[in-house]
Amino acid sequence: MTVVERLKAATNEPNDAVLEDCAAQAKAAILARRYPFQEWPEELESRYLDLQYRCALAIYQKRGGQYEISHGENGVQRSYASEDIPESLLRQVTPLVRTV
Repeated sequence: MTVVERLKAATNEPNDAVLEDCAAQAKAAILARRYPFQEWPEELESRYLDLQYRCALAIYQKRGGQYEISHGENGVQRSYASEDIPESLLRQVTPLVRTV
């Protein structure tokens, strides 16, 4: 099952383009963390596919309320940090660097 298929099952989002964008943003964030000082490869390593899904889901869930600091309605309280993807997820990426 692809990342977009997993997102579709989890969110019931009818617009695949929205889910594809979330997956692309998650992939870019993971690659930026994985390769901080070099060009990124085209494909994400298979070990990061589940993380891509979880990051994409985090991005999707914050849609419409990006960077929301606080919100309360009908007893539901929300407060987001200023990040798109929680740092706790991105910490799971091991940076790959080269020495010269």
